[in-house]
Amino acid sequence: MNLRQKFTENDLHRIKMAVSAAEEKISGEIVPVIVERSAEYSIANYKGSLIGASLAFIIMIILDRYILEEATNTLFYDPAFIFLVVILGGVIGAAIPNFSDVIKRLLISRRYQDLMTRQCAENAFLEEEVFNTRQRTGIMIFVSFFEHEVIVMADQGINKVVEQKQWDQIVYEIIKSIRNGQIVEALESGIRQCGDILLEKGFRKTGDDTNELHDELRV
Repeated sequence: MNLRQKFTENDLHRIKMAVSAAEEKISGEIVPVIVERSAEYSIANYKGSLIGASLAFIIMIILDRYILEEATNTLFYDPAFIFLVVILGGVIGAAIPNFSDVIKRLLISRRYQDLMTRQCAENAFLEEEVFNTRQRTGIMIFVSFFEHEVIVMADQGINKVVEQKQWDQIVYEIIKSIRNGQIVEALESGIRQCGDILLEKGFRKTGDDTNELHDELRV
């Protein structure tokens, strides 16, 4: 199941309506973006391969030293056989992270995940043209499922007057709701709070305001 299939048409409609309602009174643009993961993380496969090959070699040593004592087991002394076993262990180790997100996360440092998520969010900010508003009042709510990360990124017109701790509070509440399985509710609440902050800071809608960015969820 791809990421879009996790959302029903009603879910997508609710998120769109939340954006539309939040923007009804403000001059800003709110853009929700969700990705399955922020990077492919091939480094996890490399690490898995090294671990798998090392374990295979260690198992060969244990079998030779402590379990298989008969002289007829000369195959364990064949360099070609040992090489094949180690290679097989490496191949299996490299493949496992592709089937288990839990193992893949264990093989990737939190710092590296944070870096990749930030880079992906910045790329999405540019690709979705959140910066391309007349008054530089775009806000992006970025959710990356694999890393369990949420980033609220605002353009310079907003960041000049909104403190980071306000975005951090929104992030905290979105993550809390997502962990409870309330993905749509989390986005609706985050979108509404972003709208409230802009309204509080004076970004009120004027007569010549237009909807510069569409309201749908970007997946």
